[in-house]
Amino acid sequence: MPADSLPSGRVTLRGGVLSLAERVHVMGILNVTPDSFSDGGRYVDADAACAHAMAMIEQGADLLDIGAESSKPGAVAIDEEEERRRLLPIVRELCRRTTMPLSIDTTKAAIAEEALDAGAALINDISALRFDPRMASVVARSGAGVILMHMQGTPATMQRTASYTYVVEDVRAFLAARLEVAQQAGIPRDRILLDPGIGFGKNCEHNVTLLNHLDAFQTLGRPIVVGVSRKAFLGKILGRTIDERLMGTAGAVAVAIMKGARVIRVHDVAPIRDVVKIVEAIMSSSPACGD
Repeated sequence: MPADSLPSGRVTLRGGVLSLAERVHVMGILNVTPDSFSDGGRYVDADAACAHAMAMIEQGADLLDIGAESSKPGAVAIDEEEERRRLLPIVRELCRRTTMPLSIDTTKAAIAEEALDAGAALINDISALRFDPRMASVVARSGAGVILMHMQGTPATMQRTASYTYVVEDVRAFLAARLEVAQQAGIPRDRILLDPGIGFGKNCEHNVTLLNHLDAFQTLGRPIVVGVSRKAFLGKILGRTIDERLMGTAGAVAVAIMKGARVIRVHDVAPIRDVVKIVEAIMSSSPACGD
């Protein structure tokens, strides 16, 4: 489906708008955790975290997603105070340095509220508003955008019993239901994005099937966010370690865009920005080619 015909190309955030019908947006990942699966421990220092964030902006990121609690398979939840200690100083400093929209990867309403008060624009809730009963009202009152993601179980349990009747239909039905819940809680439809949750309670076959049929989610009428960066299913297919999965990530990103993804969540902003540009040029009715 051409980008200009998408029914879901505009997302209202706190303080701005994402015009996703015009082009795919790249979301740079900033994990300020000691134990994330790919870059855990690299950016726990505030100076290192902010320097990396500013580098991703220079490389072409359209927005940043900051998380202070690992959601890798088997991850153990941290308490609210520890998440606050890791996250808030970095959010405050980045809001001082840049006007780039900041997304906060959290399932805790209190953390979301404080980060939004500090200047964040979007909440990326991997529980789709299920883990904290206050989260929906916090987002609704704030004027922030929200990403609702599908996950089976919790990060600690999600890979133990990944099972579906029909994975595409099951995930689509879940996201449709959570979209309705969010709207009933007072979150306007134009502030909501949806994420099928690649790698969250899915095995390799589930992930590949979801990517192959990502266009099925277009009928939900909201922009689709896809996060495939360096994930385990790529390693299983390629037989490569986490640090060797850039080309696998690039291939999966290209497919996701061609199947309708409008936000791509990645660690490696510069090379994936190039992938996005090439895919968009190929898909365009009037490609912009240099001399």
